Formats: sequence, C-alpha cells, structure tokens
Amino acid sequence: MCATVNVLKTGYSVFDPESKIMKANCTSSLIRDEGVIVIVDTLTAWDRSLLIEGLKEKCIQVDDITHVVCTHGHSDHIGNLNLFTNAQHIVGQSICHKDEYIYFSFEEGNPFKISENVEVIATPGHTLSDVSVIVKETTLGTVAVVGDLFEREEDIENPNLWKNIAGSENPELQYANREKILQVADFIIPGHGPGFTVTKELRDYHTKLEK
Repeated sequence: MCATVNVLKTGYSVFDPESKIMKANCTSSLIRDEGVIVIVDTLTAWDRSLLIEGLKEKCIQVDDITHVVCTHGHSDHIGNLNLFTNAQHIVGQSICHKDEYIYFSFEEGNPFKISENVEVIATPGHTLSDVSVIVKETTLGTVAVVGDLFEREEDIENPNLWKNIAGSENPELQYANREKILQVADFIIPGHGPGFTVTKELRDYHTKLEK
C-alpha cells in the first residue's frame, strides 16, 4: 500500500512594506498510510469550517484523525488543534495525548515514527522547535511536508523571503536543514505556497548558495 499526501488548503503569504502587515495562512496537508490518518498544520482559528469541509471532501471526519502534526507553534499552524481530540498531537517537538506527554529526543536526526512510511524529524531554524514530516513510498516518491522551513519554492532563489520576511530564529541552522531536506525529498510541500518537485538542478543551486 502506498502512502498518500493531499493538500487540503494551499497556504500563502504577502507582505506589504508600507503597512508592515503580512497577510498569511499556512498550507494544511492530509497524509494517509496503513493504520494512520495524519493532518499537518491546522490553519488559523478562523478556518474551522473550511478545515472540516476539506476533510469531508476526502470522506474523513475529525474523529478519524489519528495524529496531528503542527510543524511549529505559530498561530496559523495550530488554530484548530481542539478539533482532533482522538488524535495524538505533535506540536513542534512536543508530543502528547490529553495530559500525557511523551519524552522523546529528536537530537542527532532521531525520527519519531508514526507509521511504516511516515515519520517526524526536527528541522529547526524558522523556530528552534520546527519539525517536518517525511512520507515515503508515495506516487511522488519521498514527500517532505516542511512547514515554514521553506516559505515557498521562490525562496530558494530569493532567500530574503525566508530569512527576513518570514523570519528565521537561526538562519544558519535553517539553511542546513533546508539542505538536508533537499537531499532526501523528491517533492516538498512548503508552509505558504504550492508543492514543488526537487530536481538535481534545484539541489545543486541551493548547495552553492551563501549560508
């Protein structure tokens, strides 16, 4: 059985330098593998109905979700956690179900396995607790759902988008984790734009960038 990854809502981010206001919402993704149904990033608190309807279109109810992964703690990524009370919650590097917290170390690349083909790895930089979800054995190859590690595909040629406009708590660390993901993924779903295919040319271009 292949794992599947579907985008429920494609994110966006637009910064207005005059007003200094950014209009943004994240990408929300649905992952299915044998025995698990995972939602990654739950949009804002104002998107409750949109999220529920998006799941219904995939013939899924909120109580069917087994795991919720929020790639980091910003408000556009965690807005509907309370919908998924049956699920284990992975918020950044914090893992819990109800009042029980799992002590797990993501250090040295240690992955938290959700299923045979789905795992969560630490990819800090945008925030120091960022995580990404790696999904293997899909029709696209290995898919990485990365939150704001990548703002969108364009931030590869324009690093200002992720370093300064989206903001990075540790740009050097974020660059290293971007590089790591580019080396293992065939397809990336970024935090605020459409998914994109990882080509050899893209890998080579990023590797040559100044950190």
